Amino acid sequence: MAERQLVAGLDIGSTKTCAVIAEVVGDLPRTPLAKVLGVGLAKNAGVRRGVVRDIEETTRSVTAALRDAERMAGVKAAAVTCGIAGEMIATRTEAGVVAVTDEEIVPDDVKRVHDVARAISMARDTELLHEIPQEYTVDRQGKVSDPVGMTGMRLEVEMYLVTVQSTAAQNLRKSVQRAGYRVAGLVLEPLAASYAVLTDDEKELGVALVEVGGSSTGVAIFHEGKIRHLASLKFAGAHVTNDLVQGLGVTHVDAERLKERYGVAYEPLVDASEMVNLPSTPGQGARQASRQLLAHIIHQRVDEVFQLVGREFERAGYAGGRLPAGVVLTGGTAHLPGMVELAREAFAVPVRTGTPELGISGLVDSVQAPRYAVPVGLVLYAARKVAQGAAPGGLLVGGAGVDRWIGPLKRWLQDFF
Repeated sequence: MAERQLVAGLDIGSTKTCAVIAEVVGDLPRTPLAKVLGVGLAKNAGVRRGVVRDIEETTRSVTAALRDAERMAGVKAAAVTCGIAGEMIATRTEAGVVAVTDEEIVPDDVKRVHDVARAISMARDTELLHEIPQEYTVDRQGKVSDPVGMTGMRLEVEMYLVTVQSTAAQNLRKSVQRAGYRVAGLVLEPLAASYAVLTDDEKELGVALVEVGGSSTGVAIFHEGKIRHLASLKFAGAHVTNDLVQGLGVTHVDAERLKERYGVAYEPLVDASEMVNLPSTPGQGARQASRQLLAHIIHQRVDEVFQLVGREFERAGYAGGRLPAGVVLTGGTAHLPGMVELAREAFAVPVRTGTPELGISGLVDSVQAPRYAVPVGLVLYAARKVAQGAAPGGLLVGGAGVDRWIGPLKRWLQDFF
């Protein structure tokens, strides 16, 4: 019997670590799909704004999340594909130009122009994470999506490069390796999430993916099928929790519980007469607060986050109706009631919540939440690499298995964007 082709995705966030294990199915290599087999979720306090601050705590969280996913799937993970985001990510656009070898452009010409575009001098503490061709120009004829087969003498490319601080990437890898797993690759989280929640039509028309996580908010803008802008903002769900701590006089744990149970991001949705019992110390005595006060605190902070996101749209040149497909919200904080209503008011464009649905089967119900957009996107990314003939993104086999790695993953984004 042929060995099953399985992949694993790992999203190491500032509050939780999410793991997904899936089997690569579908019509390979044309339309690879991911059959979800196992899901794991564990608390994490070792990461802040995408940077590992406590390797031991992060390792514990990774171990717990992957063990739960393995138990559900009935397989052992050898390696995983990890998401990465936060303020240590930087982007830049570079151009490359080459002379065409013959009259007709061949794949080798495209490879050479890519090499020229990415041949940049980077600081010692950075490494290249992704290289994404935006468009090609053949003999001054621009907006070419695929130049192979065209006739020309000069080939140009505009390349979108994503770099990451080396120490941040190394500490993330180290946390996973200490948990007993190999890192098959690092993928920018907004790009990974886009595979799970954005349609091709949305990417073509113009859409923004806004990932509201625990300690940072990621913004990714797509237009004409390409990624056009990336940004990371330092305000997110943890700041909402801190505001509740200050405003209600409760502990951080209780504030998080109140947010999860009674939180609403859009104040007009709450009945002003509804009351909520507040956790209290013996000295405070029994206390209550209106649910509207809770919603008011959340509304103000989330609205501030959305105003910062809106400024990012302006900076990228996509404000004022230049996002016909609107905004898609993902991340752990996106599940709060009222997030869509508040976002519509803030951005004046169509808004929806992004739950993983595209290209997956199996235990779909287990990942039907915005927080799973990144880990599901990671297994879809790995599935596409497997379909192209690469080794599975972390070779997984049932039972005792064979823990081995069959060669490094190559740069892949240019094949999909």
